[in-house]
Amino acid sequence: MPAFPVAVLAAALIAAPPSWTAAQAPYRIHGNAWQVGSAGLSAILVTSDAGHVLIDVPLAANVERVEANVRALGFRVEDIRMILNTHAHFDHAGGIAALARRSGAQVRSSTASARALRSGGDDPDDPQHGSADRYAPVAVASTFGDGEVVRVGTLALTAHLTPGHTPGSTSWSWRSCERSRCLDLVYADSLTAISDDGYLYSDPAHPQRVADFRRGLAMIAKLPCDILVTPHPEASGLDERIERRDAGEADALVDRSACRRYAREAGERLDQRLAREHAAPHP
Repeated sequence: MPAFPVAVLAAALIAAPPSWTAAQAPYRIHGNAWQVGSAGLSAILVTSDAGHVLIDVPLAANVERVEANVRALGFRVEDIRMILNTHAHFDHAGGIAALARRSGAQVRSSTASARALRSGGDDPDDPQHGSADRYAPVAVASTFGDGEVVRVGTLALTAHLTPGHTPGSTSWSWRSCERSRCLDLVYADSLTAISDDGYLYSDPAHPQRVADFRRGLAMIAKLPCDILVTPHPEASGLDERIERRDAGEADALVDRSACRRYAREAGERLDQRLAREHAAPHP
């Protein structure tokens, strides 16, 4: 799994990379799980005969692209019953309001993400508050807690609260079957500790920031995880693994150590960030 270029996210606070709006044909990840986003941003569709779940609608500019990708797979946008989210930044939630309106889907989120979504990204507790773009406010129908199972028909997706990148960051796990082969999928949220100037993860007034971050990392490391998917596909090498799979390498997507490695590398970056904070002079 390649190291995710954190500089890409930092630069995106100034201007979105072209890949975030670049067209990409939708594809099956495994079983009833599909990538319907852009070349640089994931939108994960999980389908069933009783309705579908969509996790993330990246960028307001990508709404029509997501809709077109859903239809290209033979599904109806109107059959999306629920929209979920990893974290409430513009590049993963900016299109939720529009797609919820067009599909009629219910939006659910963690309690902390609900505050951010309802305000259109104006969350003072967000590490990137003041830098990240705002977006259309989202009508969140209800919230869920850590470990809660969200259901639509036969679909059952488990929410794992993994705060750090944002206060409401949520990772998702579920089981998808393709013929007789069932695999555990984890859509793990971004784990980068980047922020606007002045934000301190080590702020003694907010000791829960680091503790919660580390708790989320430990949770991701322990999840049953056959296939790792991330909001930025390059963070998990998803597109490259899909290409290998489609070229004939049947198990290119399967890496049961990927979640542990993803969490470990994020923990190392968090340690580096904390070391810089402790070394820097503060008023």
